Amino acid sequence: MLQFVIKNRMRIGVIGPFGFHPNKTMRSRALPLARILVQRGHDVRMFMPPWQESDQAGRSWQEDGVEIRYTPVSGGVLGTTARLIREVAAWSPDVLHCFKPKAYSGLVAWWYWHFRRRQVRLVTDTDDWEGAGGWNDIALYSGWQKRFFAWQEKWGIVHCQSLTVASRALQTLAWSQGVPPDKVFYLPNGPGIATKTSIAANKRTELGLEGRPTILLYSRLFEFDTGRLAQILLRTLSSVSEAAVLTVGAGLFEDDSEQLRQLQSLDGLEDRFVNAGWLEEETLPHVLGAADVGLYLMDDTLLNRTKCPVKLADILSVGLPVVAENVGQVPEYVIQNKTGLLRPSGDIDGLVADLTDLLQDERRRAQLGAGGREHIQANFNWQHLADIAEAAYRNS
Repeated sequence: MLQFVIKNRMRIGVIGPFGFHPNKTMRSRALPLARILVQRGHDVRMFMPPWQESDQAGRSWQEDGVEIRYTPVSGGVLGTTARLIREVAAWSPDVLHCFKPKAYSGLVAWWYWHFRRRQVRLVTDTDDWEGAGGWNDIALYSGWQKRFFAWQEKWGIVHCQSLTVASRALQTLAWSQGVPPDKVFYLPNGPGIATKTSIAANKRTELGLEGRPTILLYSRLFEFDTGRLAQILLRTLSSVSEAAVLTVGAGLFEDDSEQLRQLQSLDGLEDRFVNAGWLEEETLPHVLGAADVGLYLMDDTLLNRTKCPVKLADILSVGLPVVAENVGQVPEYVIQNKTGLLRPSGDIDGLVADLTDLLQDERRRAQLGAGGREHIQANFNWQHLADIAEAAYRNS
């Protein structure tokens, strides 16, 4: 039996395995949730070791009432973990929400489970699959790291008092590991961008897209076969001669940018691409909204089935219809003939037909775009998602 009482106003410690850049989990998933929790009167402090931004180590600041701490990175894995634990323990949270059951956040969760679980409610969050069939298959980890992360993941989702999961597939995987259903809380992603501001109409002109029906490509290239993407774009742009492709974002892996350059150099596509690159958060909604149709491809893999794409929520939240492959969480966001159009993964003919039809039908684009915005606001707004997080914190 827990020896503490969850109060109306809680001190919530949020632990991340890395900082805000270049990975986006903490900024696009943990921070929006933390902002709402602060608005509701809770004290929230985020602790992260910025090992990918070592020049930021030791920094503390505040965003919208959320206290953010970049714990110094030194002394190797054990030294950094010990520092994280000391800083969290000194703050004495009521709830500890560890995002990702791996690396530093997984180690902090392990320590709290063994030594403080009667004083602190330990909540683990998982937003994709790390082990075999997941990140271990594509990330540049060493052999021992792969084995250790796979062990951490399986241990971490079981050894916690509540588990928040970003996808239905992760929910099912947690149940299969023996986690009781009443301890598993489905907490999908909302938009990672603010969409209350109006979309600047002059962005189309600024980007050279005025009068050109535009396909938005805002996704990670490793999620799908780029050869399939090339076929889809070549055939669609051949059917809609004035159409263009707007690419947004930077690749997570080094070869992503090279794959994009190769794609743009294909015969017939050289002049059809507009590359906006990496954008600041406040600019992103306006640029996404300058397109007409979003294209979201996903190979049918375990990794893709378990993830919950923030980018897809972003696209729909700015009022763009989406043509997508029906994998994992995608149909939770793209509702057939309501927010966009769905095809089985690999259905090139169907995807080309849907893109071509939407690019040539402004009225239908507007209907689906409005449906997408309403769907995100009604079902994936962060106020609603914060209700789920609070239920996980109070669950006994």
